[in-house]
Amino acid sequence: MNFFLASSRRSNSGITAITITIAAAACLALGSWSGVARADSAVVRPAAAAAYPAPPSEFYPELFAAVQMGQVFKDGKTFADAVPKDSPAAIAALYKREKNRPGFALAGFVQQHFDLPQDNADAYVSDRSQSLQQHIAGLWPHLTRQPAKASAGSSLLPLPQAYVVPGGRFREVYYWDSYFTMLGLLQNGKPQLIRAMVDNFASLIDRYGHIPNGNRSYYLSRSQPPFYFKMVGLLSTQDEAGAYARYLPQLRREYAFWMDGASTLKPGTAHRRVVALADGSLLNRYYDDRAVPRDESYAEDVRLAQQSKRPAAEIYRDLRAGAESGWDFSSRWLADGKSLATIETTAILPVDLNSLMYGLENAIRLGCERVHDLPCSKEFTQRAQRRRLAVQKYFWNEAAGHYVDYQWIKQRSTERPGAATLYPLFVGIAEPAQAARVAQWIGKELLRPSGIVTTTVDSGQQWDAPNGWAPLQWIAVDGLNRYGQHAMARDIATRWMGKVQQVYAASGKLVEKYDVSGSDAAAGGGEYALQDGFGWTNGVAMQLMTLYPELQQPAPSR
Repeated sequence: MNFFLASSRRSNSGITAITITIAAAACLALGSWSGVARADSAVVRPAAAAAYPAPPSEFYPELFAAVQMGQVFKDGKTFADAVPKDSPAAIAALYKREKNRPGFALAGFVQQHFDLPQDNADAYVSDRSQSLQQHIAGLWPHLTRQPAKASAGSSLLPLPQAYVVPGGRFREVYYWDSYFTMLGLLQNGKPQLIRAMVDNFASLIDRYGHIPNGNRSYYLSRSQPPFYFKMVGLLSTQDEAGAYARYLPQLRREYAFWMDGASTLKPGTAHRRVVALADGSLLNRYYDDRAVPRDESYAEDVRLAQQSKRPAAEIYRDLRAGAESGWDFSSRWLADGKSLATIETTAILPVDLNSLMYGLENAIRLGCERVHDLPCSKEFTQRAQRRRLAVQKYFWNEAAGHYVDYQWIKQRSTERPGAATLYPLFVGIAEPAQAARVAQWIGKELLRPSGIVTTTVDSGQQWDAPNGWAPLQWIAVDGLNRYGQHAMARDIATRWMGKVQQVYAASGKLVEKYDVSGSDAAAGGGEYALQDGFGWTNGVAMQLMTLYPELQQPAPSR
């Protein structure tokens, strides 16, 4: 039964209202925090589930579905971020009483009972006389948010200290974005803000057992690529081990989140984010502890599930896992490489995630050594060694000369390579000869006039051609430089900064992603309009201009 099919009626005001059946509401509840979610034939209960606040879709499920499916707002994230003016229970009851009355207007009801978010509260206007580096330095205060108390019914998770948001529709802190943002904060002399953000993430780990996708209740069921150890390392670039030691409890707890269930897994099975392969290797995958539509992309998820011939819960879980990856979405997650309906994220062992887990294992090892915890140091030395061997065995394609994801259920490579091939260089897993071959492959397959493209496939998804993204440019530059591939690293940085400078000169903006194909067109694809702000672009640009001062440009002459 497709329980998300809803009947519609036209109200007197001309606004479509969506009537959700009792069966739909019951099925929605199956994926709630208070219930259990099934995955890989095992019952999954998120760690510390009792402490998780409910997302908006559970506060008023019938109203939430009506608003999202009725497309009251162009962007589904708007209502997910709205703050109720009364208790959620009271608003849900009021909606139930009023929805069928003559003249009822859904949009008007929402406007009356919710405070809606504003994307650009500061109304920031660029000073076009500034150089790019001056512009970025001046942007940080406008992207910085101060601690705020929890508001009843709000999806925002309060943080104890100041933090930097990406900008645009992204009004909260995001996990993996923040590392690349911090690169710029470091170059702009803001170590206190970096430490505040590191401490904020520590507080999230202490509260929930992991760092969520972002500080929203609807993001709590998933994380993002585990860059926390890299952030901690920025606190003391001269003594990373000392920084790891100070945050060792949080690093170990995050590791436990990603490895939950590993000790009891049988070969060929998976639990949450960990997979046991036939030879005993333990590797990680992206996952989500819920299998219902995402609050922030509710209508898109429901429509895709309706169009697909697969069980709706499978679609929802894989979409959510794709969101955990940060690459939402890309042909690398699609079984046919083209259609989002074939998404199979949870069936894929990603090379980027497992490279970062290797980095986390080494960070914990160094922290344990610093505090003279020899058993811990020995354990994580062995864990890192085992993962390194597994990464080389399952992700390296000797014939092609690059790393690529592994489909663990089908027991074969996905044969869908892209910029994630650079992560083993970024964390030091690759052998020098492998790094040289990766550099050669990148130059032949991914290098474009304005940097490296995410994949070679133009699928219409935003993490595919022709788009390039700031974090992947930095992963490439840093990883290639680590292995002495300096010419390729500089070439990528030069091409990328040329594009960033070009767009800034024309618009006064830095944006979330760029078309790197040589076209003047703005980057597209994905579930929302191109965003400006933009945290990680700012951070990577500052880092590259510091590493390569010749890439800096003077302020435009008036």
